[in-house]
Amino acid sequence: MYYRFGKVFYFTSILLFVFFLLYFYSALSETIGLRVDEDGTVARTVEKGSFFYGMIAAFLVLNAVTLFTPKSLETKSNKKLHRIFPIGDPFRDYILTWFYSFGGVINLSLALLVFFVHSINNQESIASSQFNFFFYLMPALLALWVVGLVVLLAGKFKQMQKGA
Repeated sequence: MYYRFGKVFYFTSILLFVFFLLYFYSALSETIGLRVDEDGTVARTVEKGSFFYGMIAAFLVLNAVTLFTPKSLETKSNKKLHRIFPIGDPFRDYILTWFYSFGGVINLSLALLVFFVHSINNQESIASSQFNFFFYLMPALLALWVVGLVVLLAGKFKQMQKGA
């Protein structure tokens, strides 16, 4: 049942990413800066369209990689995975929740990346230093999610050892 909350979080993060990408795409100039050096000048530029399509490609690839495992578990196309996490096992629900919420965290990270590029290019209205907390939060959140997967798999292995 928890995986439904993970799915809601995942689909909400998709909407947030698409909103950020489209909204900030319309506000950017034809050439955008991706990096600022110590002097505050833009050190690397790219075309607006290249950035947009690159973010779409990254979004599609990362979401396909992230959702391959839970979709193969839900559709029972991966027999080995279905044997490890059978229907009715509480760890099945936890692993599905983890994958969907991890996809949501990945999408939020991409949305934050789009926001960061927008803040670099619009220094007069948004200073990127105002949002340093979020730029440190996302890698910490990703690391926490990976630790959660390790704890989840360790619990499943202990359950399998007791049952065998």
